[in-house]
Amino acid sequence: MNTYTAKASEVRHGWYLVDAQGKVLGRLATRIAQRLRGKHRPEYTPHVDTGDYIVVVNADKLRVTGKKAQQKMYYRHTGYPGGIRATSFEVLHAKHPHRVLQKAVKGMLPKGPLGNAMLKKLKIYAGEGHPHDAQRPEALEL
Repeated sequence: MNTYTAKASEVRHGWYLVDAQGKVLGRLATRIAQRLRGKHRPEYTPHVDTGDYIVVVNADKLRVTGKKAQQKMYYRHTGYPGGIRATSFEVLHAKHPHRVLQKAVKGMLPKGPLGNAMLKKLKIYAGEGHPHDAQRPEALEL
């Protein structure tokens, strides 16, 4: 019996549309990360990008549970000594709604070139519209 390994040239990437309205951030992010990684497929191979393209709309209508809106902090560093900056979920979600979901999904993907390639297949939009109608994404209920 031979073990099957998917080859990058043989993998077919589908396009799926996810509506994030009213969804909880973490639960949505885990399901999106699983789809981007390709773990839902029988031909999943850890070192090959077997996932699908995911288009997320209504990212500005995501929600979090409990007091996370005020207490959850996102940190970044400017590169200068003492240059750590903190932003709360509320502020980041109001200014850049897509970054909240993108950061959550990025942390769940592998680090390095493979994870970067998977993250590029995630398209997030704050409103209802998106420019990917030509790819005919199928609606996906997560």
